[in-house]
Amino acid sequence: MKRKLISLLLALCVLCSLAVPAFAAGGSRVVLGADLNEEQILTVYKLFGIERGSVEELKVTNAEERKYLEGLVEESVIGKYAISCVYVQLLEEGSGLSIETYNVSWCTPEMYQNALLTAGVTDAKIIVAAPFEVSGTAALTGIYKAYEQITGNTLDETAKSVGTQELTITGELAEQIGRLDATKIVSGLKELLGDAASMSDEELKKEIVSLAGKLNVTLSDSQIRQLIDLCRSLEGLDADSLRQRVEDAQETIRRIGEAKDKAVSFYEKFRRFLSSAADFLEKLKKLFD
Repeated sequence: MKRKLISLLLALCVLCSLAVPAFAAGGSRVVLGADLNEEQILTVYKLFGIERGSVEELKVTNAEERKYLEGLVEESVIGKYAISCVYVQLLEEGSGLSIETYNVSWCTPEMYQNALLTAGVTDAKIIVAAPFEVSGTAALTGIYKAYEQITGNTLDETAKSVGTQELTITGELAEQIGRLDATKIVSGLKELLGDAASMSDEELKKEIVSLAGKLNVTLSDSQIRQLIDLCRSLEGLDADSLRQRVEDAQETIRRIGEAKDKAVSFYEKFRRFLSSAADFLEKLKKLFD
């Protein structure tokens, strides 16, 4: 009797979870590094969690990757082969960016998110993976390519270049001051959009030093110069549009956090209910023994 009731309740719980509306996919693509062999490709698909052939497949070459990376990172980081792969699934408007990485040593999901928002990529599930450890900087090229084909819209070339510049600068900073602080500093620079254009380099330097100081971080002159250059690049973008994307991303993160808290609360209440029901049935059973 007790087992049947608990089984019934569990089944009901599963049905309820299936009834919760999920974000509808607006299309998806896989972009493979052109220099992978068949065994490596299969490894990447396993990391993506999908079967080969279930999603339209594109390829990205090292030459395409160099288009955005040359002059921003050292030659050894770019390499001579296209290895990084991405899976991109478009989500409903307002869903935000969901990013996972596998075998990526240099770039964090947060770094990708900030750079992609700068480039104009929004509302997508993105997985960056490689068959072995890579820096991950070249993955942006594949993401741009997939996103443009799915949406049918061409991203602004300047925005794509600045997004790549942002990712590489954040990665270089992360090696010196830590990933979290590097991400926070670069994100903080975007709050200066609209004001930075009227500032001199010296005034901008003071803002950057102040921002770093709040994180108890000391930046070198060369790091400050990089950040000033990034600010100047960001000035070439639509400040209002970029600020809105950043604010929307922060709001999405807040909503996801609240949803997780509610889910944990519901699970705890349901667990207590099952425990109480089991105790009640046990007592009822004893009455008839």
